[in-house]
Amino acid sequence: MAIASGLFLVSSTIAGFGLGWALHKLWGQPSPSIKITSRLDRDHPDLVYKDTERSIQSSTGHFPTPDKPSHTPRPSAYALLQQAPVGYLEVDKENQLLWSNPLACQMLGIPYDDADNPTPPRLLLELVRSYELDQLIEMTRQTKTSVQKDWVLNFVSLDPINPHEGVAAPLRGHGIPLDNNHVGVFLENRQEAQTLLQQRNRWTSDVAHELKTPLTSIRLVAETLRSRVDPTLTTWLDRLLNEILRLSNLVEDLLNLSRLERSGGTGLTLKPVELPHLLFAAWQSLEPLAEVKQVEIAYEGPTELIVNLDETLIHRVLINLMDNAIKYSPQKGTIFVRAGFCQTEKAVTQEGQPTQLLFIDIVDEGSGFLENDLPYIFDRFYRADPSRSRVFTGIESDLPDPEKIVGRSRNSGTGLGLAIVQQITEAHGGTTQARNHPETGGGWLTISIPVTPVSLENMSLTQ
Repeated sequence: MAIASGLFLVSSTIAGFGLGWALHKLWGQPSPSIKITSRLDRDHPDLVYKDTERSIQSSTGHFPTPDKPSHTPRPSAYALLQQAPVGYLEVDKENQLLWSNPLACQMLGIPYDDADNPTPPRLLLELVRSYELDQLIEMTRQTKTSVQKDWVLNFVSLDPINPHEGVAAPLRGHGIPLDNNHVGVFLENRQEAQTLLQQRNRWTSDVAHELKTPLTSIRLVAETLRSRVDPTLTTWLDRLLNEILRLSNLVEDLLNLSRLERSGGTGLTLKPVELPHLLFAAWQSLEPLAEVKQVEIAYEGPTELIVNLDETLIHRVLINLMDNAIKYSPQKGTIFVRAGFCQTEKAVTQEGQPTQLLFIDIVDEGSGFLENDLPYIFDRFYRADPSRSRVFTGIESDLPDPEKIVGRSRNSGTGLGLAIVQQITEAHGGTTQARNHPETGGGWLTISIPVTPVSLENMSLTQ
């Protein structure tokens, strides 16, 4: 029973970090009811602690013995982590590597430390030159919560005479706070996922390029025919032109996404931008669409807010966010826009310049998002409410007039607007968030970007 209870605690802890499926795959049982006896438990029952609550001192469970301390996990946890399909390592409060399983050693390119012949702990930085891994461990230790981080580990030879670079490995780490300021890190190799993502993006980019030219030709033919057909048939051509325009916008959005993904954050043109002016410029571009529903904007924030951003890309972000809010706002509704700095979030760039976290909130008075939809709002082609985006079915008895066609085509969108918002925000080093506003009940979209504030005097000097 002691073994079963100890494994229950270990497997439940690991399952909390998304690894319960691994237990099912390895032993064919759900993690809460799994009962495993390791070889070490069977051969040496005297090593098994009877008091499991006292023996498991962390999520991996250390078992110090009276004669000499050990840095490896308990036998049951050790057997589990040895066979786990993810890497695991643990460091102490001084960031010395205490133990890592074989898969973590393979991912990080460090020698495997056999439990039967352990080596003294060494600083993790001496074994793995990864700033991101150190940052993940430090964030986990400071926040005392689980932290996730994605990065690319570049293997570089430390030999100055024969330097060479190895294969870059995309990794995802889950930091877990343990007792005594220790930190455990689960590592996942993301190479396969990255490869699939690149193949998908390459395919969509190729398709978009192939569709762009024929769509332009079809649009020219439709525009030519519109002035030559009977006036009673122009409604059908209006519908055709609007559908061509919608497809052209979809192709353009796909191409923009591909360009952003290829460039990452390297192609940004940062310069001082007066954010309130940019907000109202974006609103003016959408004013004709807002007037159809008699929607108004309400801005809350400083009248002077100058930050270093890519003006063209952030203008696109604001257009997409406001356009989404207009689509789902009720008649005569109000869109609330708020901008400013998070007072608690301050940092320093590598050049020593102070940065602050800029936030922009866009809140509408619509019906809001379903809770199940919130994690996927910024995904490509995802629609939180398909009924709102239904397009004209083509039934003759339901033939709309041109004004309704235009409105309905605009409402249908491409399903890529918020994905572009996320891509541009991440290129600036920021994050996106979707929620429901507690007061209006509508959608609440937030972007947060670390920026360097610029004074009005400095802006005039740069110009």
